Amino acid sequence: MTVERLCSIHDVAPGEARRVELGDLRIAVVRIGDEWYAIGDTCTHQNISLAEGEVHEDTREIECWKHGSCFSLVTGEPSSLPATKPEPVYELRIDGEDVLVVLP
Repeated sequence: MTVERLCSIHDVAPGEARRVELGDLRIAVVRIGDEWYAIGDTCTHQNISLAEGEVHEDTREIECWKHGSCFSLVTGEPSSLPATKPEPVYELRIDGEDVLVVLP
């Protein structure tokens, strides 16, 4: 298990997502109020950044802007087509003003 810094808590406004790259790994960091989520940033339908899509605060999902697939920020599972495969989700920790991700 590895813990890496992704960004500052000030880098992501509530209701928004931000793409962060750690080497070859692309992660969308999402903030809903005081809750934080991390999901793989590449839509499983096509190579599209999820961080550029819309965050649905009420359902805790992020929508791919290209074709409309929605992914659960909690489980990574898609809830709408055309995507059928899940995105990985990651455990986040807040340490002071730092957003940290736990990697396996």
